[in-house]
Amino acid sequence: MCGIVAYIGEKEAYPILIKGLKRLEYRGYDSAGVALLNGELKVYKCKGKVADLENYIQKNAIQPDGKVGIGHTRWATHGEPNDKNAHPHYSENERLAIIHNGIIENYSPLKEELQKRGHKFRSDTDTEVLIHLIEDIQKNENVDTATAVRIALNQVIGAYAIVIINKDNINQLIAAKKGSPLVIGMGKGEYFVASDATPIVEYTRNVIYLEDEEIAVIERSGVQVKTIKNQVKTPYVQELELQLEMLEKGGYDHFMLKEIYEQPRSIKDSMRGRIDSNKGIVAVGGIKDYEKKLMEANRIIILGCGTSWHAGLVGEYLFEDLARIPVEVEYASEFRYRNPIINEGDVILAISQSGETADTLAAIELAKAKGATILGICNVVGSSIARATHAGSYTHAGPEIGVASTKAFTAQVTVLTLMALSIARMKQTLSESTFRQIMVELEALPEKVERVLKTNAKIKYIADLFKDATNFLYLGRGYCFPVALEGALKLKEISYIHAEGYPAAEMKHGPIALIDEEMPVVVIATKNSIYEKVLSNIQEVKARRGKIIAIVTEGDTLVSKTADYTIEIPDVHDCLTPILAAVPLQLLSYHIAVMRGCNVDQPRNLAKSVTVE
Repeated sequence: MCGIVAYIGEKEAYPILIKGLKRLEYRGYDSAGVALLNGELKVYKCKGKVADLENYIQKNAIQPDGKVGIGHTRWATHGEPNDKNAHPHYSENERLAIIHNGIIENYSPLKEELQKRGHKFRSDTDTEVLIHLIEDIQKNENVDTATAVRIALNQVIGAYAIVIINKDNINQLIAAKKGSPLVIGMGKGEYFVASDATPIVEYTRNVIYLEDEEIAVIERSGVQVKTIKNQVKTPYVQELELQLEMLEKGGYDHFMLKEIYEQPRSIKDSMRGRIDSNKGIVAVGGIKDYEKKLMEANRIIILGCGTSWHAGLVGEYLFEDLARIPVEVEYASEFRYRNPIINEGDVILAISQSGETADTLAAIELAKAKGATILGICNVVGSSIARATHAGSYTHAGPEIGVASTKAFTAQVTVLTLMALSIARMKQTLSESTFRQIMVELEALPEKVERVLKTNAKIKYIADLFKDATNFLYLGRGYCFPVALEGALKLKEISYIHAEGYPAAEMKHGPIALIDEEMPVVVIATKNSIYEKVLSNIQEVKARRGKIIAIVTEGDTLVSKTADYTIEIPDVHDCLTPILAAVPLQLLSYHIAVMRGCNVDQPRNLAKSVTVE
């Protein structure tokens, strides 16, 4: 869960590394560092953000020269965030330096063995053990650095994306990956390496995505790729679809706010070419060859973590309600550890914004080994999950830089709705009139989200009233229960206020004990088949003096008589309510967090892409 960037070419590396690290800072921001090669191999690093590294270099009048360099921004796994644990890490003789994303699980016995051989360690990290191991192999077996890396990687257990710089070879970088993403950008006489494409797109659109257990030797003259078993590979060069302007704030105060306001477009892009209500067509091209498998599935198992898990819960309602297929939704992080029953007739649907979530990838491999069909929904073209699944669909939401997911959630739910609707049509589990109604309303969603965004001023006013609360309760029923969970997660993530989401009917089974005049309760109370039930739940909260913030359908008069504050969303079919209802909850969390002085784009202890288990 770290950001990696590296450069080799004819330009000064330091400005490229710093700019790249700033673009990658959403992946980790506990500490930052660079290593530059210019005759000498120099490492500069410190605790804190990339700006702290820049200040450190400027304050100490350091001239960071060199046309070869590596950079890193860290989210701590082994060793607390401090200067000594920051990357890059030197080898024992300081002739090599490494940056690393992932976890070396067997670092402890390796470290003990190296200590017996006289190695002294400066940090508490697993990464430093790896670079010492590489140096030890190179010295004792008298091999070049690339061979030493290959031998070392056959001895380690765990996940890694690494880049190594060598004092004795100013014309070379060595990169390798297993379980953590790594992409190589190919310029004219220059090459870039990064955790994802965001630092690269400014310089080139031609990239190589390394596969697991591949090692790349990168020189100004070209790139050679081998496996850790020493098999030569021909890398596949592909063109980036990413646009540079997508990586800028575009006049917004924060990436999160920009991404909330991008949702009309991201929802539309997620539907583009997949739906035409005039012709009565819904076709999700990525899964076309597996539609029959979905139709005949004994069950669908949806896997995800965090926000993607909440999208999966909405998917459960969609597939069961519209297509009448049994669905189970599992935390990917738990799925592989409970000896799950998986049959060949099952379809696994894995959801991940980044396409790199380690737990989801591990669950995919387990299910694949048992013969299940694996489909994916992710946002990043060429990501690990996109390559590991049999087929799938991209959300086309564009890059999401804010750590707290917003547009990815609504895009995921949009794609899930399209999938469920497509299968429902094929199975004829919906009447023609209902099918057509949902199609028309789906196409109208972007405009309706625009209308929700116009309630921002009112949401900001409500946020100011409750910004000092210590607890929140979120309630929803049916399709809106997962939205209650997602709303609570957003508030926890960025404002650090304790919040919990519950099915509204479950309130009487415990959570109602928490309600008093200090407890804000957010209730999703849109008009649907269980509207009266939610009204009863609101009355129960008011009887205990709880403060009600209600998400209601435009024109609602009943809830407003009881609720303290209401936020209106347009009327929409039940199955589409989660997309609209999520937006005001995102804005509420955003404004509360800003008013509390929190860093909404980079909340404490969190990283965007969870690439370690």
